[in-house]
Amino acid sequence: MARAATTADAFNAVAEPRRRQILDVLADGELSVNAIVEELELAQPQVSKHLRVLREVGAVEVRDRGRQRLYRLNGHALKPIHDWVRHYERSWSERFGELDVVLEEFQQPERGDGGGDDE
Repeated sequence: MARAATTADAFNAVAEPRRRQILDVLADGELSVNAIVEELELAQPQVSKHLRVLREVGAVEVRDRGRQRLYRLNGHALKPIHDWVRHYERSWSERFGELDVVLEEFQQPERGDGGGDDE
């Protein structure tokens, strides 16, 4: 029997590309559902569904302003993702540093190529 995918944590919630797009849009500030729909050119029901998942894991918060609901990013809920990626970021930085050294060696002109100008 197939099991439904869980979105009980931030990792699973942001695995969906559309949800990441919504988070990117909300990173600039608070928006209504209609503004998100307009920005991403998605159907309103689809945006609402993704916002519900993001709310459930705490990645977005909502507040009422009259008849309008405004959504905003809750970066604190995304901290576990940041912490996990930071571990790999150290490794990437070290490897890029090593690559920089190799690239610098390739870019230096070769010396002692036997051209005879040094004699």
